[in-house]
Amino acid sequence: MLRLNTKLEANGIPPMTSLVRDLSDGVRLIQLMVSLILIFLLGDVSLGRYNKNPRMRVQKAENVNKALEFITSRGVKLTNIGPEDIIDGNLKLILGMIWTLVLRFTIADISEEGLSAKEGLLLWCQRKTAPYTEVNVQDFSCSWSDGLALCALIHCHRPDLIDYDRLDKSDRHGNTQLAFDVAAEYLNIPRLLEVADLCDSDRPDERSVMTYIASYFHAFSSMDQAETVSRRIEKFAELMQSIWLSRNDYERRVQALLAALAEIQQRWSAVKFSGTYADAKEHAVSFATYKQTTKRTWVTEKQEVATLFGNIQAKLRTYKLREYIPPAGLEVTDVDQAWAVLLISEARRSRSINAQIREIQESLRKKFAGIADDFQQRLHTVSSELSAVDGALEDQQLRISQIQTRIPSLSEALATVAEAEAECTAAKIEENDYTVFTYQDLEFELSLVVQSIAKKISFIDNQIVSRNMTNLTPAQIEQFESTFRYFDRDESNTLSASEMSAALGSLGIVYADDDLDEIYRQLVEVYGAVSFEAFINLLVDLTEDQTSPDQLREAFQGAAGSKPFVTELDLRLAHIPANAIEYLREVMPSKPNNMGESEYDYEAWLDRVFE
Repeated sequence: MLRLNTKLEANGIPPMTSLVRDLSDGVRLIQLMVSLILIFLLGDVSLGRYNKNPRMRVQKAENVNKALEFITSRGVKLTNIGPEDIIDGNLKLILGMIWTLVLRFTIADISEEGLSAKEGLLLWCQRKTAPYTEVNVQDFSCSWSDGLALCALIHCHRPDLIDYDRLDKSDRHGNTQLAFDVAAEYLNIPRLLEVADLCDSDRPDERSVMTYIASYFHAFSSMDQAETVSRRIEKFAELMQSIWLSRNDYERRVQALLAALAEIQQRWSAVKFSGTYADAKEHAVSFATYKQTTKRTWVTEKQEVATLFGNIQAKLRTYKLREYIPPAGLEVTDVDQAWAVLLISEARRSRSINAQIREIQESLRKKFAGIADDFQQRLHTVSSELSAVDGALEDQQLRISQIQTRIPSLSEALATVAEAEAECTAAKIEENDYTVFTYQDLEFELSLVVQSIAKKISFIDNQIVSRNMTNLTPAQIEQFESTFRYFDRDESNTLSASEMSAALGSLGIVYADDDLDEIYRQLVEVYGAVSFEAFINLLVDLTEDQTSPDQLREAFQGAAGSKPFVTELDLRLAHIPANAIEYLREVMPSKPNNMGESEYDYEAWLDRVFE
């Protein structure tokens, strides 16, 4: 009756106190039918006119009969009950009818996986409580006696109402009471049972429990339906928002891409070349860098926006939504057209840079040719003048010195040639049809002219020295001059210490290293360097027979091999004539050695004959 009163109170009808008395006139039965129809939205709620204050039995019978006809019209089968059974208060038949109504309007519409009524409700309970290890729903009786199954149903749908993990699983009464209280207060589920009906009964009444659990099903089903509605709206809103974001992203990226393509083309059209290869090359490098970096980024972006557009359209078709049409100028075809224009601009940009580079290269070729040819002409003039020098030695010496003063300006001009060639090298110029000369050619020719001047100066200076040497024969002078030139490796008209040693050795004049170093030092001290003049004077001193004590002492030392005495064998090996050896044996003091051979003291003899 509590369950029926709940339906009546939902429509503002006072509750019943006795099934026998309150249903006997048919009024409450009709009101109950209307309430059930309104609650479960079963269609038309009108039962027609009826007696609201029946006094006679026939009026009560009309009311009851109208209610029963309505019940059967809704597909509810009533057996063995008629109007008189309700009017006369047959409680057993009345309770059977009430249970039939409960099944029809509360439980019969429950369905789960094709099952219906009791089986469907049981399966729903089992699924909802499956995660809870302490709960095992097998029926609508003992499975609910500890209150945990009720708490699990509530926690499964509203975990904010019950902290299931903190429940005292052994408190049967407490858990059941908690479930009743929470269900009544927060879920609007009337308490159709008492705690004792579940916890203190050996086998709780199956119909009562099933009726109560059906209230949970309806409460949570409506909640699930609300969640489904909310979820569907939320899902659709998310779908539309994602499409909206994708459209905005597509339009923004297309606008940015088109703007970038237009901007770089404007920049290219405004470019002015400075006329230098470095500037043209900088433009070429910048253009190559653009193609390897920026353009590749744009190629990727072009592909991605086309893919994004296709994804938007595919998503719209998937959900049967209206096709997306981008704003004017932002179609994929607009991007393709802009890209085609970019490619044309790129080709134009590449041709202008290449033309500028070719023009500058040609200009640099002509510039180098002019400088190189002018330098070669100046060099030829100097070389011709050098070849034409003749006359007295002193006049030639003066003229060559004047020619030599022009070498620094030629060196400066050669540096200009080097700069022009460096520009050509930087411009990747490997050939030049405007001239046959290269910097290396002209550098070599200048070095030849410088050498020729040095050799000419050296030759004239040596000729003047030779001319003034009256103690030497022409043949000696020629021999000494050719020797000097041969060992003057760097053509500086001077000899180093090693060169002087080699030159003297080639003439058969050999000194100990210490003696040679001293001679070299003395010559540098007197002449500033071992020039041709110093070398000739040294040879005059060494080769001219001056009959001086020092010269004779050196001669004897050479024959004696630097010993303080000389033997007859030493004199013979020195190719001294026999009569001269015989004279020297007679006049030089001597003493025998261990081998009985005479040792002649040439030092003492020379000291005696010279003052």
